Amino acid sequence: MARCIFHIDLDAFFVSVEQVLNPELKGKPVIVGGDPERRGVVASASYEARPFGIHAGMPSSKARRLCPQAIFIRSHFSLYKDASAKFMKILGDFSPHIEPLGFEEAYLDVTGCEEPYSSPQKLALAIKERINKELEITASVGIATCKVVAKIASDLCKPDGLLEIAPGEEQAFLNPLPVAKLPGVGKKTEQALKDMGVTTTGELASLPLDTIKRQFGATGAVLHSYARGIDDREVEAPGEAKSISQQLTFARDTLDRNFLEANLHSLCQEVCQDLRSQNKRAKCVAIRLRYADFKTITRQVILREASNVTQVIFATAQQLLSKALAQQEKPVRLIGIRISSLVGEGKQLPMFDSGTEKPEHLDKAIDKIRRKYGSTAIKTGNGISTDTN
Repeated sequence: MARCIFHIDLDAFFVSVEQVLNPELKGKPVIVGGDPERRGVVASASYEARPFGIHAGMPSSKARRLCPQAIFIRSHFSLYKDASAKFMKILGDFSPHIEPLGFEEAYLDVTGCEEPYSSPQKLALAIKERINKELEITASVGIATCKVVAKIASDLCKPDGLLEIAPGEEQAFLNPLPVAKLPGVGKKTEQALKDMGVTTTGELASLPLDTIKRQFGATGAVLHSYARGIDDREVEAPGEAKSISQQLTFARDTLDRNFLEANLHSLCQEVCQDLRSQNKRAKCVAIRLRYADFKTITRQVILREASNVTQVIFATAQQLLSKALAQQEKPVRLIGIRISSLVGEGKQLPMFDSGTEKPEHLDKAIDKIRRKYGSTAIKTGNGISTDTN
């Protein structure tokens, strides 16, 4: 029996939730995201707004210029989280094999589950009907024998669509599509393929595997398989978080070293508190900077010993920041911290005093106070109030 994989995607999810709460927004160009008068970014746009060229990730100020009549709404993530939980519960009633992808989309392996509905299409229609009835939101569903083809199918049939690619028809379906439709093909990869004379998925699939591997390495081999409709990945429930990150976008670009370090320290406090709450330690520390010209860089380092001590993580991040600022002295608009390579709480005890025991006890005491009295109950000397969007 061939696998039967669904990719289910809620249409314009954030906007749709807002329209359920305020039906007067239906049929109008609506944008959910940050303040267009500041450094806001579009999180979701209604289908009425999209013909103006508006899309997620676009600066809100640009979206307003493209569509002055659009209605802007600040994000309400608690509402979206509640709606997402209901969405995932509905999917769980049809199959136990769910792989969520963010709030509004998921893979569902329904192999063998479609028999009571006589066909995969009828099962998909039943899911769409439940979602529409209980959430008052439409969903688009792609059906295929593998994840990559199901995902592309759902993207092509939005909004409120249903597209099934029959077993054996994957290659014919993919061949005429622009190569950028393949997951993993960003602008740089698309341009590199174009330089090789490849613009469609079919052209990529017809290239010798050795040729694509020489150009793109292991990633090229994966893309070559996707282009031929081959994807053996299972639908898997998400495991534990592999990283923890936080970032801040400033209202004004800045080169103030003290201001950047203070904000970086605050971010380190947040991720380390989260890390300790999971009884984890991190082995890798990375910072992210976005400059005024929107160029974004990432710098990272591997720690000799995994840690969840704020002082250790901040000192490492501070060094990375110093090196980055020395290399490029340009105004910064965004700063972020990411800790990864997470391991369990257990650690090897040092033979001699490592100097981290006191900071570790201090962190635990601060965590306890904040849990009881709130995150603003106690601040350390490095932290200051931040001016963010």
